[in-house]
Amino acid sequence: MKRAAESRSALIALTRRELVRFIRQPSRIVAAVGTGAIVWLLLASGMAGSFVSPAITEGTEGGPANTYAAYLIPGMATMIVLFASIFSAISLIQDRHAGFLQSVLVSPAPAWAIVGSKVAGAVIIAVLQGAIVLAAAPLVGIHPGVVGYAVAALALILAATFVSCIGMALAWRMDSVAGFHGVMNLVLLPLWVFSGAMFPVEGMADWMKWVARCNPLAWSTRAMGSALGTTNPSILDWGGALLAAAGAFALAWFIMGKRYIRAGGEEGAG
Repeated sequence: MKRAAESRSALIALTRRELVRFIRQPSRIVAAVGTGAIVWLLLASGMAGSFVSPAITEGTEGGPANTYAAYLIPGMATMIVLFASIFSAISLIQDRHAGFLQSVLVSPAPAWAIVGSKVAGAVIIAVLQGAIVLAAAPLVGIHPGVVGYAVAALALILAATFVSCIGMALAWRMDSVAGFHGVMNLVLLPLWVFSGAMFPVEGMADWMKWVARCNPLAWSTRAMGSALGTTNPSILDWGGALLAAAGAFALAWFIMGKRYIRAGGEEGAG
C-alpha cells in the first residue's frame, strides 16, 4: 500500500512538473495556437472554393456547418495537438541533455510513473491547446451543444494520446532535437496531411483514400468532426481512434519502460 502511494505521488509530482514547465514557456502556446490560427485563416479564406464535400453536413443544432471554414475546425485542432505533442517530445530530449532524465531513471520512482507522467503531461497540454480551436467553433456557425463539445473533447483526447505517445516513443530513442525534427517530418506530419484535415477524403485519389482510411490520426479527426457536425458519424472511426490511442500508449510503454528496466544506467550513462 505504501509503495503504491509513493508511486502515485511520483506520478503526480512529475506530471505537475511538466505542467509548470509549460506554463513558464508561453511561447509554446503562441507557436502552436498561432500557427493553427494562421493556417486556418489562410486555407479558409483562400481555398474555400476549391473543396466541396458531401460529407459536410448541417450543424447538430441547425446551424450552418457546411462551409470549408467549419470543415477545417477538427483538422486545425488536430494540428495544434500535433505541434503541442512535438514540443513535449522535444522537452524529453532536453531533459536528457540537462541530466534530469538520468536522475529520475535512477530514482525509486517506478517505470510506469515516469512513462505515465511524460505521457499525461503531454496529453493534458495538447488537449488544452486544441480545446481553444474547439471553443472557436461558433465563429463559423458550428453549435454542437454541451454534449457535442464533450464528445469532441473525447476525440481530441484520443488524438492527443496517439500523437503524444508516438512522439514520446520516437524522442526516447533520439539523441538530438535536430534528429527528432527529421523523424517528425517523415512520420508525424504526413499523418496529419493524410488525415483529411485540409481536404475531404472523398476528393482524394484512390491510393490516397486508402492511406487516409488506414491513418489512425484520420480516425480521431473524423470522430471529432462527427461530434461537431461537420462530417458524417461512423462507429468505425471511434473504434479505430480508441484502438490507435491504446496501441500508441502500449508502444510508448514498451519502448520507454523497457529501456528504464534494462538499467537506470543506460540512459544515465548518457
